[in-house]
Amino acid sequence: MVTTGICMVRWPPPRYQIHVEFRAPRKFVYRWCTDYRHDDGHFTKETYDRRILERSKEKVVYEDLWWEPDGWRWRRNVVTLDPPHGWRADSIGNVRTARIDYRLLELGGDRTRLALSMRRCPGLRQRSQPSKVELERELLQMWQRYARALEADYRRSIGTKRRARRSSTR
Repeated sequence: MVTTGICMVRWPPPRYQIHVEFRAPRKFVYRWCTDYRHDDGHFTKETYDRRILERSKEKVVYEDLWWEPDGWRWRRNVVTLDPPHGWRADSIGNVRTARIDYRLLELGGDRTRLALSMRRCPGLRQRSQPSKVELERELLQMWQRYARALEADYRRSIGTKRRARRSSTR
């Protein structure tokens, strides 16, 4: 959780917001986004090593660790799940501390909008706060890469269902 004791910048820290649309129904988007796998970084070309520490219907706790030329980066995320409407991540690490709210809105026609809202404070390894424009652009690009992978998985899943239905009717 972001608190004044942890945050070394002005309080409250700036709010970063993005919106991304997925061509997939909300339940699929929710499940895909909250499955938290060790290989999630390959979608965004991130090189962290992810360890899932706890998983339940209400919560997921995981840690990411990665190396950069100036040293190790680490973050622990405690994710509170609110299926199928969204989730919240409280994240602390040596790069930043953040609270990130993810809300999913059904748009109809197998489309879903993600509204991401984040408050972020720099950590010990990165003392400065990125500009609002810079970080929102970075977040949007990352989530657009996730959207391409999610939509491809969704298309595969409905193709599999159609094939299964066709073969069961014969």
